[in-house]
Amino acid sequence: MELDEALERIAVIHRHIVRGQIFRGYRAVPTFLSGLMAFVACAVQGIWLDNDVTGCLVLWCSAAAASIAIVALEMIIRCKRSGSTLERDMTIGAAEQFVPTIAAGALLTFVIAQFTPEQVWLLPGLWAIMFSLGIFASRRMLPRAVTLVGAHYLITGLLCVAFGHDTTFFPAWTMAVTFGAGQFLAAGVLYWSLERNHARPQHADNP
Repeated sequence: MELDEALERIAVIHRHIVRGQIFRGYRAVPTFLSGLMAFVACAVQGIWLDNDVTGCLVLWCSAAAASIAIVALEMIIRCKRSGSTLERDMTIGAAEQFVPTIAAGALLTFVIAQFTPEQVWLLPGLWAIMFSLGIFASRRMLPRAVTLVGAHYLITGLLCVAFGHDTTFFPAWTMAVTFGAGQFLAAGVLYWSLERNHARPQHADNP
């Protein structure tokens, strides 16, 4: 009984340590690439798809899936290379913060597209608001400046809902301002808060 109690206390302490650490698994380059992908998708929509609802939904769902895959793959590779149990647990914890948001966003997209297609214009705003909730839920594991990224997604999402009702579908620039700019901002925060300081000693050693 005492052994079980001790193990439980150790597990609780370990969870507190994980929550108190800054998670460094999100990197600036993959995040920047996801923002770049958003702008490319905007160009594809504006040039070739126009207001093709089905085509645009497939485009944006594919872009989102590719962005998630890039970030997740980079995190998994870094985690395996480090071999650290703490980093593995922090990676799992970070994923647990965002998986419900991603799953809910996918289900919401399916329901609106299938049952209320006339309301599809709401999707950019709802996606951004849900993404902001995932960021705010993860803020304890991320640099403080990430709050700016969450605020960006929340504000732009609300603006999309407030001013997007005059069209049956969302224009490409809406996604560019919301997700393209948002991911560029997130990449800047990650680099400035986490990666810039680690690069300094290497530059200092150079002749």
